[in-house]
Amino acid sequence: MIVFSFKKLARSFSHAIRGFRCVFREQNFKIQIIFSIAVFVLILFFNLKLWEIVVLIMMITLVLVLEIINSIFERIMDILQPRVHPYAKTVKDMMASAVLTASLGAFFIGLLIFWPHFKDIVQCF
Repeated sequence: MIVFSFKKLARSFSHAIRGFRCVFREQNFKIQIIFSIAVFVLILFFNLKLWEIVVLIMMITLVLVLEIINSIFERIMDILQPRVHPYAKTVKDMMASAVLTASLGAFFIGLLIFWPHFKDIVQCF
C-alpha cells in the first residue's frame, strides 16, 4: 500500500529549496538565470511556435541542471583536492566544459530560433 505523506513531501521541498539557495550563490548560476529570464522575455515578445518554446525551455533546463551538477562536483572535488587525487582539478575542468558545451549549444539553438524574428524587426527599419 502506498502512503502519501505531505510532511515528507514538504521536507523534501525544503531540502530542494535550501539546495537551490546554495547554488544561487554561485556567480555562473546567477548569470545563467539572467540569460534564462532574457530568453523568457523574448519568448513572450515574439510569436513562437510551441515546439520552439519547448526546445528553448529544455535548453534552459539542461544548462541550469548541468550548472548545478557542476557546482556539486566542484564542492566534492574541493573536499578531495589535491591530497586524495591529482585528477580533482581535471574533473572540475571537465564539468565546466560540459556546462560550456551545453551553453554554446543553447546559444546556437536560440540564435536559430530567434534569428528570423530579429531579421524581420531589422528589415522594418
